[in-house]
Amino acid sequence: MIDLYTWPTPNGRKISIALEELGLDYRVHAVNIGKDEQFAAEFLAISPNNKIPAIVDDGRSLMESGAILLYLADKTGHLGGSDRWTTMEWLMLQMGGVGPMLGQANHFLHFNAGKSDYAEQRYAAEAKRLYGVLDRRLADRDFLAGDYSIADIATWPWISRWPWHRIDWADYPNLERWFREIAKRPAVQRGWPIPFDTGEIPLP
Repeated sequence: MIDLYTWPTPNGRKISIALEELGLDYRVHAVNIGKDEQFAAEFLAISPNNKIPAIVDDGRSLMESGAILLYLADKTGHLGGSDRWTTMEWLMLQMGGVGPMLGQANHFLHFNAGKSDYAEQRYAAEAKRLYGVLDRRLADRDFLAGDYSIADIATWPWISRWPWHRIDWADYPNLERWFREIAKRPAVQRGWPIPFDTGEIPLP
């Protein structure tokens, strides 16, 4: 039984979706980041960076969503993609680009709109650029690394925040097809409302 420490954010949803896709048994522990529960000493012992998600599996604790996805793929032999380095490449793009930059877009375009024109312009432009990178990648393949993999699972929850990114889906038809296809997966629908239901997946 894997213990999952999480909250309904893009990074948290990566792991609940992966666990559902892999059919692994897990127990959910909600860590309310709105109440700073991630700073509790008990959670710090599991996640030294005080961030969700984290897991404990057979005595091993793991933080950082990318590391957890790699661990789960290696543990089960599934979702690693047909070529490990291609999967790693697109997983790292999510970890180093899509997540951090769309996180800033969420902050300035949604939560703090109207406070900084410069920041809004910067992160709206970067969101559009990253959407374009993903759209071009998906022009001639179904998924980011060819086969459905942890690269898709890592990226998809960030794109699910698309209503906050000020993008026009008409500019990204390949990404829209990919997003809708993944949204229909039963495991994604089961993993989405973990640790609690925040509403249906927003569709373009």
